[in-house]
Amino acid sequence: MSYREAKSFLEKYTKVVELTADAGQARVAICPEWQGRVMTSTCGGWEGLSFGFLNRAFIEAGKPNQQFNNYGGEDRFWLSPEGGQFSLWFKPGVAQTIDNWFTPPALNEGPFEVVSAASEPVCRMKRRMELENASSSRFDLAVTRDVRLLDTADLKALFGHAAAELMSQPGVRRVGYETANTITNQGEALTKEKGLVSIWMLGMFNSAPKTVVIVPYKPGDESVLGPVVRSDYFGVVPPERLKILPEAILFLGDGNYRSKIGTSQRRAKNVLGSIDFQTGVLTLVHFTMPDDPSQHPYLNNLWQLPQAEPFVGDVANSYNDGPLGPGKPGLGPFYEIESLSPAAALKPGESLSHCHRTVHVQADMAVLARLAKEVLGVDLDTVRKTMF
Repeated sequence: MSYREAKSFLEKYTKVVELTADAGQARVAICPEWQGRVMTSTCGGWEGLSFGFLNRAFIEAGKPNQQFNNYGGEDRFWLSPEGGQFSLWFKPGVAQTIDNWFTPPALNEGPFEVVSAASEPVCRMKRRMELENASSSRFDLAVTRDVRLLDTADLKALFGHAAAELMSQPGVRRVGYETANTITNQGEALTKEKGLVSIWMLGMFNSAPKTVVIVPYKPGDESVLGPVVRSDYFGVVPPERLKILPEAILFLGDGNYRSKIGTSQRRAKNVLGSIDFQTGVLTLVHFTMPDDPSQHPYLNNLWQLPQAEPFVGDVANSYNDGPLGPGKPGLGPFYEIESLSPAAALKPGESLSHCHRTVHVQADMAVLARLAKEVLGVDLDTVRKTMF
């Protein structure tokens, strides 16, 4: 869809808040009533490509789904962990399978309240959430969520001077935005014994046959740093779909095979992305991360009961959609790029924040190749030849 088509479609079903820049070429569409999602964006104005996955069939049907109200959207707010004894998705004692998987109502239903003025350059939203985990612990959280566009100064601070220059030269189109997400504990003190929570950001993008997710990682001996990639979430990923280069993990984002990968606390970098070779779109995702994530608890999202190490988890993930089982359709098709905050034992009134930034760039492939090398450390010709 074009962005015009996407926004017109969304406005038939819900209110859209829009942020714009670059004389209207950069546009971001936010749907507060759908849990504050950023639904889509473009860098080509009204007729430009719509980058976010929109689940048209689900939206048109208008029937809530207790498992997951899958509207789509390229930036949505969730909380971790998904699996294990402290899971927010599974009731106490049940087998952690797709049939028993239910998105917590606080994350699945109801609007975020917009508290910013229409004239402000930010869309500020808030929500109160109550949740219960698989160990019957309860959480009472106040959530705030700010969405704002990124300018050249932001890009320079995030990706460096050279990358910002490449994204600013003539003939290059871009759109970038940040969501700043904060949870504040309104209930009892959070403890490891009862389970913690962390902020989990997920971006759903349109899958395509020639789309590759690129995940840079910290190199080093596996005996010291552990495996380069975790890929056993939903069974073994076929080798043609997952390749490891010396500088990055490559993962096919075609929406045809349900699979998920992750980078650990010892391996993760705070930037990853994807390239769609068909449309010439490079997507970059940047997020806040401690200098040494291995010194902080990260929650384990593996569907496993019990987990031996519930506080050793991934910092970043990518999911590729596909059939949920024999004769069962997938959820999309789409692929996701995700980031997580550390967990924190928040006392009453204490807060935890996490920023997640998404940048889409359309340009000549030679420019995208220079940008991918600068930000992700990969050669796009090598990526293409390795995966196709």
